[in-house]
Order: sequence, then structure tokens, then C-alpha cells
Amino acid sequence: MGRAGPSGRRGWRGDKGVSHANPGLFSDKVASIRPVNCSHRSANDPGALISIRLRRYRRSLLLSAVTLAGLAVGTQTMGTAFGATAPLSDAREVVHFDIATLQQPENITLEPGGAADVTFQKSRQVAQVATSGTITVLATLPAPTTGSATASGIVRTADGTLYVNYNAGGNSGIYRIPAGGGTPVLVVAMPDVKVLNGLAIDASRDTLYATDSSSGTVWKVSLRTRVASLWTQGGDFQPGSTSTSSLGANGVKVHNGAVWVTNTGNGTLLRVPINKDGTAGTDTVKATGLSGIDDFSFTGRGDQVLAAQNGTNQASIVSSDGTVQTVLTAADGIENPTSVAVKGSTVYVASGAYLTRTDPNLLLARLR
Repeated sequence: MGRAGPSGRRGWRGDKGVSHANPGLFSDKVASIRPVNCSHRSANDPGALISIRLRRYRRSLLLSAVTLAGLAVGTQTMGTAFGATAPLSDAREVVHFDIATLQQPENITLEPGGAADVTFQKSRQVAQVATSGTITVLATLPAPTTGSATASGIVRTADGTLYVNYNAGGNSGIYRIPAGGGTPVLVVAMPDVKVLNGLAIDASRDTLYATDSSSGTVWKVSLRTRVASLWTQGGDFQPGSTSTSSLGANGVKVHNGAVWVTNTGNGTLLRVPINKDGTAGTDTVKATGLSGIDDFSFTGRGDQVLAAQNGTNQASIVSSDGTVQTVLTAADGIENPTSVAVKGSTVYVASGAYLTRTDPNLLLARLR
């Protein structure tokens, strides 16, 4: 059953097959709601926690007003509008996932029409959140033969095929899911990795890049030969000795002839050029000070990046010169954000609520 929304009504349920009629869910033409003024104090500050709770109470009142104004459809709302820091605006939670059934999004990729495909880490599921708000499970990765298993990174090809990282000890690997969903098929086994995390695709080379966050390595997978090989490694991809996280290389993207990688433990963003022969060039650190960084996405404005900072419960814009600006915090509705995606002027932020264990959700905002 869905989590009760801020207004006391049932939130947006994450049950397969639940139909929600809300055609404007991911539209830029969502009804305008005046955002709550939110200061961005640290979530670790007790005063900030009280402040956040008061803001969420005010948001509950706002949501009730929205419902009475006729912006709710069935048992759903158009989403609560929160504050955000420029260049982001109009932040709003649009889907609340069901944490009781382990619907905690780990990674996200987008469909051409605006729907979002996400991995639910602990349930090993891949689900699609339609523009109407409907959540449909596209596939469930295999149950582990021993121990536990999780789903992590996800990418989409032009024909709709999805590739997903699967962590299950010696049975780890990357699976393919047909367009529209179906039975997952193992593409390449990767028994030597420890924690498969981020996944990126270079369509021009039919190549995937996957990070191993435990060993601090980046792997290259040929979709033609279905062979995985170690692509790059080194100190920049491993958590430092003073790091508060055991995770190194995490998020990964291919952009302008290079592979970009985040290092969670070091709070850094790295760029690795792709040599003409496909090998890795020398990496450079493009940004620092990104505590708890997880996945990220390019905004379409050169090398500008929007980064999810899971550990510190915030999201930041990273400029091409390495300048970092916080644009979303817990006060805006995110809860341990794991991944982000950008489509035009629309920003998607998936929150796994791994630490808060309260409200895994999908939040949208506008990029100005």
C-alpha cells in the first residue's frame, strides 16, 4: 500500500498495474504553485531538523490547499512544490515509492517520451514510471543462489533495450532487458568484480563502462564480443585513507570523448579521455568538495554537471571550472538522492532513502 502523502491522503502507490490518470505529471506545463521558501542548512544541525519538520508541515497545508483547488486527480496530486536554488526552480515530488516493498531507486535512465526507467536496488527490479504516474515492473533480475543480490546501474539504447548491473557475488554481471520489458538475459558475467555500481554506454563504439566501487576500478564491456576487461584504475578511483565511505568509483558517464567518473569516498569528479585505440588516457580531477557524491548527469550546457550527493542528502551543480553550488537539500524533498537525469529543462532526481528510510521518491525540477 502506498505511503500516506503529506495531506493525509494515500500517496502515489508503487504497485504494478495501478493506473493513475495524470497526463501532466512530467510536463513543463504543470500548474504553477508558489514554492516554500527553504534555507539550505545542514541536515545534521538539530535546529535544521526542526526547521525542516516545520517546513514539511507548511508543505502539508499547501498540499491540502492544492487538493481543494482541484489539482488532485483521483487519489493523487500534481506534486508538492518546494523551494530550490537557481538555476533550479519549481522542485516538486511527483512519485512516492513504496519502501515496504523495497522500491528504493538506485539508478535512472529516461525514455524519449519522458518516462523514467529506474532500478530498485534491493528488490532487484527494473520499473518504468510513466508520465501518468503509473509504475510498471519491467523485469526482475534473478534471485541469488546464495547470499543476497542487488540491481544498480541502468542505461538505455536507441531501440529501447535496457542494460542493468547485477550484483550477486560470483554470479555478478550485466543483463539485457528487451524494449518494453521481459525476461532478463545475461550479456556478460563479471565474477571478479566486488560491487558493480555505475553504468554508462558509448553507442558509437557499442561499449559499456561499469564501475566497481569496492576495488575502485572502471571496466569496459564490448557489446559485440560480450567480453569485459579492466579499463582503468588507480588512486584517484579509490576511497582515500581519510574517507568516511568505503566506496570509490561510482557514477559514470560518457561525454565528449571521455569517460567521467565520480569517487564517493574522495568527493571528486574525474575525467578520463578515451584514446583513439579505445584505451584509457590519463585521468584528471575536474571537481572536488562533493561529499557523498553518487551518480550525476550532464545538463546539456557544456561540461556542466548535476550531481546527486547521497551521503549528505543534497544535489549540486558543478560548473565546467569545478565550482560547486548546492541547489537541492532535504528541505526540498530529496532523501538520500542516488541518481539524476536531465531532459531539456526538466531535471529528475531519484531518492533511495537508504539512510532516512522514510520516503523514497522521484522529484522533478526545472533547469533555468
